[in-house]
Amino acid sequence: MQSIHHLILEESSMSYHIHLVDDHKLFRQGLRILIENLPDVEKISESDDGAEFLEAINSEIPSLVLMDIDMPIINGIEATRKALALYPDLKIIALSMYGDEEYYYQMIDAGARGFLLKNTDFNEVKKAIYSVLDGNNYFSEDLLYNLIRTIKTRKSEPIEDILSVREKDILFHICLGLSNQEIADKLTISKRTVDKHRCNILFKTNCKNTASLVIYAIKQHLIEV
Repeated sequence: MQSIHHLILEESSMSYHIHLVDDHKLFRQGLRILIENLPDVEKISESDDGAEFLEAINSEIPSLVLMDIDMPIINGIEATRKALALYPDLKIIALSMYGDEEYYYQMIDAGARGFLLKNTDFNEVKKAIYSVLDGNNYFSEDLLYNLIRTIKTRKSEPIEDILSVREKDILFHICLGLSNQEIADKLTISKRTVDKHRCNILFKTNCKNTASLVIYAIKQHLIEV
């Protein structure tokens, strides 16, 4: 078995707009104070719930959204779905008090690029922000450990082994956070070949995104954290 290593990205010199969506004002204000200390964050905006957030992005699209899940009026799952239907490139990281497996799957299915527990150290929050801003995915290590424990202890039917050896190799490198070009360079094949394999992997596994592929790889015991 192989191990997932989070890719720690250096902060860029760009200026970013971060939008916080959370109905708990005290938590939101505390997070805002911490994020304001990041040198390349130019603007921070806030919403009390999903409905207010959807209204806000009609006038200005942020660089990244930190989205609470359990909120009144429109929750984070539905707000994420609706926002990404309008703006597919919008980057959203889910925030939750609990590492609830069902919440996780619903947010990933909705299109979130990352998932953090609210008791996470701010250093990890910062890593997640820059990782997602750079086009990658980021998931709380505590959450991944909880998911793996659940997967290992749950009595379920084994997943059919449907990937070729080459596809498994590419999936492993996808889970490491490598881009298609980086995978191509590492495996000494063309990027076009990697692109084709990636499409085949998504089709065969019925996964919608990289996050879903990570969970598939964990269930298949192709990787572990």
